[in-house]
Amino acid sequence: MKMGVRGVLGFVLSALLMWYALRDVNVAEVSHALAQADIGMLILASAAGTSIFFLRAVRWRPILAGVQERLPYGPLWRAVAIGMAINNLVPARAGELARAFALNRERRDVPFSAAFASIAVDRIFDAAVVVGLMLVGMLDPAFPRDTPIAGYSALRWVGVSSAALGAALLTLAALAWFPAQVERLFELLVGRVAPAIEEKGIAFIRAFTAGLGVLRHPGRAIQALLWTILHWFMNAVAFWIAFKAVGIPAPLSAGLFLQGIIAIGVAIPAAPGFFGAFEALGKAGLALYGVPATLAVTWAIGFHIVSYIPITTMGIIYFARLGVSLGDMAKAAEEGT
Repeated sequence: MKMGVRGVLGFVLSALLMWYALRDVNVAEVSHALAQADIGMLILASAAGTSIFFLRAVRWRPILAGVQERLPYGPLWRAVAIGMAINNLVPARAGELARAFALNRERRDVPFSAAFASIAVDRIFDAAVVVGLMLVGMLDPAFPRDTPIAGYSALRWVGVSSAALGAALLTLAALAWFPAQVERLFELLVGRVAPAIEEKGIAFIRAFTAGLGVLRHPGRAIQALLWTILHWFMNAVAFWIAFKAVGIPAPLSAGLFLQGIIAIGVAIPAAPGFFGAFEALGKAGLALYGVPATLAVTWAIGFHIVSYIPITTMGIIYFARLGVSLGDMAKAAEEGT
């Protein structure tokens, strides 16, 4: 797959952010602190961090129920693992395409476009819950409310994120609830300018809106929401366990807040695996709680490594077993099949 401008920009930004993370810390001290970390607690943090991908696969089932009822968990889990591994190894967040592609290759009754649309819904649930849990973390008296982040209060950053989330949710709701009107608008705009792609575009829109079906079914949406809450709570627990492993006395609420800072921050272009971005954001977030830079970077590097290796390894194995290539994935994305 071609890297493109976004991929190049991601590597550049990641390098700059890694420089920021390491610029005022002693790398030798970080290495020593990692060597002194509680290995048992790091393994436990790794297990907790890896478990969120199983939860993501379980959550995907009700989201896709409008496309195909009661999909087996095996293909869903393998697709999630492949998607995360590709995100960790390939630039430009190709993992999103890889997840939809992998599911479509195992389950031909799930169109690629519908699987890809369901991932957009998947991310909206993520964003809503991450912001909500950030607010919960900020309710803890231990939260340093008066400390600014890049010159602005944490509450203001959450407000901006909430506004962006609301706009995205309204757009998806329009696609989910008014598909016929969206089709007609597409026909009016594209039919006159590029009639050759009109039929293919309409087919894609129909499959895409099918992937948004969960938004039209409150019961399924509630299921997806509850699994999302458990997913992100477990991720915060993994953060907190890793705090303990390296000797950071921050509360669990700090994990709820920090994961929000990182989840929002890595929306910028980044290198595969979000290296650099994760470390810089972890350092900045923990600084609010008075954690020294060296200790914060020790946590960020240690947790990043122990959470990166298991899911990447499993995803690579599943991708190899699928018997396809990245070129096949890129071709499927272009064709929308």
